[in-house]
Order: sequence, then C-alpha cells, then structure tokens
Amino acid sequence: MTIAADMALLDSYDETIAELELFLAQQAKVHDAATCYLLRSIPGIGKILSMTILYEIYEIARFPGVGHFLSYSRLVKGSWESDGKKKRAASGAKKIGNVHLKWAFSEAAALFLRKNPVGQTYFQRLERKHGKGKAMSVLAAKLGRAVYYMLKRRQPFDLERFVAA
Repeated sequence: MTIAADMALLDSYDETIAELELFLAQQAKVHDAATCYLLRSIPGIGKILSMTILYEIYEIARFPGVGHFLSYSRLVKGSWESDGKKKRAASGAKKIGNVHLKWAFSEAAALFLRKNPVGQTYFQRLERKHGKGKAMSVLAAKLGRAVYYMLKRRQPFDLERFVAA
C-alpha cells in the first residue's frame, strides 16, 4: 500500500468513528440526558467518558453508599471481612470490580488537569503529599466520589467545592 492509500483509509475511518460517536451520543441522551449532562459538567469528561461512566454505572441508586461505589469502580483497595473482622489482606482482591470504570476515572483524572489551572494547583498539593502516581489515584478516587454525590443529588459539578476539601 502507498501512503496515499493509507491516508484515504484513515480518513474513511475518521468519518466512520465520527458517525458512530454521534449515534452513541444521541442514544445516551435518549436513555438519560440529565445524567449525561451532569457528567459532562466535570472538566475533562467529554462524550466518550460520560457515556462509559453512564452505561457502566447504570443506576447510581443500586449502590447503598459511596464506599460501595468506589470499591465497585476499583478506586479504593478492597478488603476481605466477615462480621467486621478483617480476614486477609486484600492482595487477592485486585481484580474485583469494574475495570471500565477504573479506566474511565483514571482517564478523567488526567484530562481534569488539562487546561484547568485550579485543578493543577490542587494536584500539586496532592503531589507534594503523596507523590505523582499516588496523587493521580487519589484524584481519580475523588472524582469518583464527586460523581457519586452529583448523581445522587442531581447537581452539577462544583469545582470550588471539589478543591476545597
């Protein structure tokens, strides 16, 4: 194949992907437009991430508390307990939960910092305390917590409140 043929193929893929994204966004708005718009109020969460989170969560009401949601999203370490007593370390529980939500919130944390000076200042504070890798995990978990409460209360994202705590 020549370079011109490769470029033509890439252009056709770009068109197909754009059409598919438009179709999926329209379907998401049909299913739950309010939740879709709430998710997109977070800096860095666009069409694809909002749809991923929307369809992987399904119903926020199915989670009895924020801890259950964070655990299901793989944003916190799990533990094996029975009757309030810790049985084993959570080393075997690394693959429990939804890998797609883990990816979505990790991606959202990285995109949250892009073109967001308030978020970058907050992240620098986290980075000084925890180091860069752990700070990204903390930011992803905090975004997960914010999403849980946003969807429970049906309120848009509040950046000032997010960085205040």
